Amino acid sequence: MAKILISAKHGTDNPTLATLPYIAAKAAKAQGHDPVIWLWDEATALARPGAADPIVGVNIKPLKEVLAEVTEMRIPIWVCKGCAVARGVQADNMIPNAEIKEMPDFIQALAESDKNVEF
Repeated sequence: MAKILISAKHGTDNPTLATLPYIAAKAAKAQGHDPVIWLWDEATALARPGAADPIVGVNIKPLKEVLAEVTEMRIPIWVCKGCAVARGVQADNMIPNAEIKEMPDFIQALAESDKNVEF
C-alpha cells in the first residue's frame, strides 16, 4: 500500500480544514495505507492537549472525536519545530502520537512518500 504524507496548516482559523487532514489520515489507514500527518503553521497549536476540543467544522465530526480515533489508530503526527516554537508548543506537552520534527524530516518523508496531500 501507499505511504501518504498529509500536510495540515489550519487550526482555529478554519475548523473544517483543521479537521480534514485527520479524517483523510483515518481513511488512508483504514484502507491499509501508511499515513503521516505533518502539522505546520496554525495547525501546530492543535498539538497541545485539549486545543482541538472546541473545534467543529462544517458537517463533520468534532475534531476532538476524530483526533481520538487517529490516536487509537496510532497514526504519527509530526509537528514542525519552528512553527511549534513560535506558538509555544512544548515537546514534552503534546497530544499522543505527536513528536517534534524539523524540515529535513519533512523533506525526507516527502521524498519517500507515494502521495502528498495538503490541507
